[in-house]
Amino acid sequence: MSEEILINVTPPETRVAVVENGVVQEIIIERADRSGLVGNIYKGRVCRVLPGMQAAFVDIGLERAAFLHASDILGVQGEPREDHIHELVHEGDMVVVQVVKDPLGTKGARLTTNISIASRYLVCMPAMASTGVSQKIEDEEERRRLRDILQRYVDAHEGEGGFIGRTAAEGVSEEALCKDMAFLAKLWRGVKQRCSVVNEISLIHDDLPLALRALRDLVTPEVERIRIDSRAMVDKAIPFAAKYIPEIKDRIDHYQAGRPLFDLYGIEDEIKKALLRKVSLKSGGHLVIDQTEAMTTIDVNTGAFVGHRNLEETIFKTNLEAAQAICRQLRLRNLGGIIIIDFIDMTEDEHKRQVLRALEKCLARDHAKTHITEVSSLGLVEMTRKRTRESLEHVLCEPCPCCGGRGSIKTAETTCYEIFREILRESRQFDVETLLVLASQEVVDRLLDEESAHLAELESFIGRPIRLQAEALYTQEQYDVVLI
Repeated sequence: MSEEILINVTPPETRVAVVENGVVQEIIIERADRSGLVGNIYKGRVCRVLPGMQAAFVDIGLERAAFLHASDILGVQGEPREDHIHELVHEGDMVVVQVVKDPLGTKGARLTTNISIASRYLVCMPAMASTGVSQKIEDEEERRRLRDILQRYVDAHEGEGGFIGRTAAEGVSEEALCKDMAFLAKLWRGVKQRCSVVNEISLIHDDLPLALRALRDLVTPEVERIRIDSRAMVDKAIPFAAKYIPEIKDRIDHYQAGRPLFDLYGIEDEIKKALLRKVSLKSGGHLVIDQTEAMTTIDVNTGAFVGHRNLEETIFKTNLEAAQAICRQLRLRNLGGIIIIDFIDMTEDEHKRQVLRALEKCLARDHAKTHITEVSSLGLVEMTRKRTRESLEHVLCEPCPCCGGRGSIKTAETTCYEIFREILRESRQFDVETLLVLASQEVVDRLLDEESAHLAELESFIGRPIRLQAEALYTQEQYDVVLI
């Protein structure tokens, strides 16, 4: 499988796209005024303790206070504490915390006191004394080799914390791993020193900018080329790669052609499609994706696909294709939390198993942690996908000012009938000569056309003239009845 990473950099925004076999699989967008906070370490002040929620809110200098649960507070030995929250922290306490989840919607950032610092190959856990290896490394012999290397370093440098080998550590030499551990230990000593001298709410350590994080976290052996369209970022990326990831230095390419990088690969079109509810499948079927506050639902439909054999075969093929498309859409849109997939009902148990295996196989390439349940009696698959940053829709869009995010607005007919009721209410309550109705052009047109007979009848009933005035800035749901 060939893979490329494309990085588009402009002063206000950086965008990263992961392209596999010519198809966009993942898009990450970070804006200068709202850069990602995950991995940042802060010294904050506890501003509120909530015993009923076993949590505390911590002021780390952001617009909203961040959330710290009791289970995310470590004890002296680096183990999760089981004490009640009011025994762990008190209002006014200064605490060193790390962001594990960006602010999402109306929720503040999620925090932990279990600090971790990542590099290309390893994650340093200063509060721990143990070692571990990523579960994605399946070779048992390689797992033992890595664990032995990490444990030898930890034993020789007691007090510098523990380490976890990341997926990228597979096959890496002991010398390179030891260099990485020494670098992370030095970085943590600097963080600890800053924490000891700072006595106010402040940022202690911030993670790398998106472009450099992409080099650290997204580059795999399959990545053939990293194309960056900014000379300034290339000048930062090459020294960074030479120092920390030397094997990818020669794969970094400065894109200088006249046509925009994302246009060349059709990524701008893919971003537009990723904001639509409906996703077409090659077979003629389609997905309908609805993202809500509580969960994301995905409905699979056969659409125009009729198959060649029988109904069950048609359904099975559509579901197999949908499983692959769903995995791509989850990564592309960065959908997280609870996800409910409504596959088309299948009668054969073997077909259900194959569809579920196809889903699991495609999700294996996803960087985010996922968990899938079996197909339920209703034909639904429930899954979760770890969410650490906003979805693509939340980054690029805002709720519609007309419908407030509902996805629908009242019809002009409904608004007309609401106006009639308001006129009756006002005429009975106040003694006026004339009533003026301010409404959108669509509503006024309907009052003068389809509802003209009802309007004349209402005028006769209340004994007062009713005037109409179209307001260009009013939505179809807005209206005012003015007493003159």
